[in-house]
Amino acid sequence: MELRMAHVVNTDLVQDLKAHGARQIEACFNCGNCTAVCPLSKGEVAFPRRIIRYVQTGMKDRLCGSLEPWLCYYCGQCSETCPRNAKPGELMMAARRYLIGAYDWTGIGRRLYLDSRVELGAVLGLAAIVVVLFVLFAGPMTTELTHEGGVKLNTFAPARVIELIDWGIGGLLAVLLLSNVWRMHRWIMRREPGLKVPLEAYIRGLATLFTHFFTQKQWLGCKSEGERLTATKWFKHFCIFAGYVTMFVLIVVFLRWFQTDAVHPIWHPQRWLGYIATGALLYGVGSALVGRWQKRHESHKHSHPSDWIFLVLLMLTTVSGILVHLFRINGLAYATYVTYVVHMAVLVPMLVVEVPFSKWAHLAYRPVALYLHQVQQLARETQARTANLQPEPAQS
Repeated sequence: MELRMAHVVNTDLVQDLKAHGARQIEACFNCGNCTAVCPLSKGEVAFPRRIIRYVQTGMKDRLCGSLEPWLCYYCGQCSETCPRNAKPGELMMAARRYLIGAYDWTGIGRRLYLDSRVELGAVLGLAAIVVVLFVLFAGPMTTELTHEGGVKLNTFAPARVIELIDWGIGGLLAVLLLSNVWRMHRWIMRREPGLKVPLEAYIRGLATLFTHFFTQKQWLGCKSEGERLTATKWFKHFCIFAGYVTMFVLIVVFLRWFQTDAVHPIWHPQRWLGYIATGALLYGVGSALVGRWQKRHESHKHSHPSDWIFLVLLMLTTVSGILVHLFRINGLAYATYVTYVVHMAVLVPMLVVEVPFSKWAHLAYRPVALYLHQVQQLARETQARTANLQPEPAQS
C-alpha cells in the first residue's frame, strides 16, 4: 500500500499569493494549456499548472518545497494563450516573491514585498544613515589635485576604510543569503522524505550550480518566442548579471586597486574593466526599464513595485558611479565628493535590501534550484542502482 504524506491546508494561501501579485489566480480552472505550451515544462517538472494547483488547494508545504517557480523565466506564452486570462506567468512571478519571504528567517523579505512603503522606507532610511556617517566621519574635501590632474578621493573617503565597510556588508549579506538558501534546501529536500541523498550527489551536481550561475543559460530554453528574441532577452539579462558581478568584485575584493587617486591611461585594466561593466549595466538595466515602461511584452505588463525599485536603484548606482569617475578624472573636487556620497547612499541600500530580501535574491535561488534538481536526479539514480543490486527475498 502506498503511503502519502498528510498536508495541512492553508486557507489563506490564495489571498496571500494575490497580495504578492497573482491577481487572476481564481480564474484558473486547471485546463493545463499553460503547461502544454511552456517549452521548459517537461518530465517531473511541470508548471505553471502544478503550482496553481498547490495554491488553489492551500498546499503551502508543497509550494515552499517546489523548484518550479525558479525554473520559470516568464516568457509570457502561458499568459498570452490562457483561455481564462488567469495570467499563470504572473502567478509564477508572485510565487517567487512569496518564496523569497518564506525562505527568509528574519521576516523582512515578506514585509518588503507586501508593502512597497516598507521597502522605500528601508532604502531611504539606510541612505540617510550613509549620508550622516559621511558628514560625521569623512575626511577633508581637499581641492589639491594629483599630478595627473585628478581629485584626491582617498583623502575624503580612504579606500582602506571603505574596504572594511564593504567586507562587513559583504559578510552580513553572505550570512543572510546563505542561511536563507539553507532553508530553501530544507524545504525542497523535505518534498521526498524517502529519498536518500549521498554526499557524492551534492559534489557531482556542483558543475550545474556554477554553470547556471555564470551563464544563466536556462533562459535560452524559452524558445516559444523564437530563438532570436529569446537570445536577445537572455543577453540583456546576462549584461545585468555580468556587469553587476564585475563591479561587486571590483569594489569588495579589489577596492584599493579600483579606487585610486591616480588617473590611469584609458587602456589600463582598472579603467576598461570598469567601462565594460558599466556599459553592460547601462544596456541591460536601461532595456529592462524601457520594456516595463512600454509594456509591449507580456512579461512587462504587470510590474510589481519591487521590480521598479530594484531597477531604479541599480540604474542610479550605475549613473552616480559614472559621474564620480568623470568628475574625479577631470579635477572637479567638490562635485566628486558630493556625488560619491550620493553614490554610496544608493549603493548601500541596494545591496542590503535587494540582495538578501528582494529581487536580487533571484541571482542565488535560480542556480541553486537547478543544482538541487540535478542533485535529486543523481540521488534517484543512485537509489535505483542500489535497489537493483539488492538480492531477491527468499521464497518460503
